[in-house]
Amino acid sequence: MQYPIEQIQSMIYVIRGLRVMLDSDLAKLYGVETKSLNRQVKRNLKRFPGDFMFELSKEEHENLRYQIGTSSSEYGGRRYQPLVFTENGVAMLSSVLKSDHAVMVNISIMRIFTKLRSFHLLENNLVNEIDKLKNDTNKIFKIVFERLDDLEDLSTPRLPDKRRKIGIK
Repeated sequence: MQYPIEQIQSMIYVIRGLRVMLDSDLAKLYGVETKSLNRQVKRNLKRFPGDFMFELSKEEHENLRYQIGTSSSEYGGRRYQPLVFTENGVAMLSSVLKSDHAVMVNISIMRIFTKLRSFHLLENNLVNEIDKLKNDTNKIFKIVFERLDDLEDLSTPRLPDKRRKIGIK
């Protein structure tokens, strides 16, 4: 089954500052049960260091559950914390799940991660350009206002102060 890019993109979350995918979403894409995917991963745990895959804390799982609207364990949902996979972890899954379908899904996911990375770089470049323009504009306005102040000082005549001072001497 072919999944639209937007659907796969909506399955990528940012947790602990990393873009990750849930084990249940990956299992759905690969066409396997979540427990089967996790079993394969646990059989090959050496391939999945902490920067490739990690288990969500209870708090992270709760926050994510509210964000995506999944049920709690009290109502038939998961009874354990989900595993999440970074881009490298998803790439490593292709060595664990060896079906043709898994390979095709993995290629699609890798392309999306690459696209997201390029969007992120583009966004950073735009932010830097905007900051540079803002700084340059501020400098120009500062110079213009200083020149206007200088012109105002030159154009106003200095009259001797002939008024009587008010106050205590």
